[in-house]
Amino acid sequence: MKAQIDAMSQHLEQLANQAAEVDRRRGEARAPLFATTLFHCKGKLLTPCVNEAQGLLAVMQRDHQQGVLTDARATHICDTLLSQITALQRELATQPLRKQEQAKRGPRRQAIGELYQDLAKHQDWERRLADKLRDANASVEMASTPAVRQQYQKQVLALEQRLARCTKARERIETTISYREKKS
Repeated sequence: MKAQIDAMSQHLEQLANQAAEVDRRRGEARAPLFATTLFHCKGKLLTPCVNEAQGLLAVMQRDHQQGVLTDARATHICDTLLSQITALQRELATQPLRKQEQAKRGPRRQAIGELYQDLAKHQDWERRLADKLRDANASVEMASTPAVRQQYQKQVLALEQRLARCTKARERIETTISYREKKS
């Protein structure tokens, strides 16, 4: 029994390393990755699911060491662990396919609520950039030397370019919202 527990522990450690790498690359999923009957953590990342499986293995190891592990409990824990490990392996193995599907489908379509949130962010950024631009223009007027004035003028130019990009992005979001609302 100890050899089997050690082998499972090593296998889960390898899965933990792979899961951490995938989580770093992919980030959090939009929905839980697995059914709650399989993993209780409702993880949108793989690492918490691997941690849950490792915790279950630790419970089995502790019960075995204390001599309270019954055959029925050992069978139940092993079945659950086998299901969890299989699901994790399947999820890790399908990552390249998911990446290809994502590339074919293109970027995901944002929900209307997300678009409104983006619009609010861009409006706030636009307001802040306009304030900074006003301050920078005032600094140009109050510059004491031509070199300082030139430096402030460069800042003004950079802020004008950022503001133009922000305004363009805001207008694009507004157009998308308008189009989506007319369509639905």
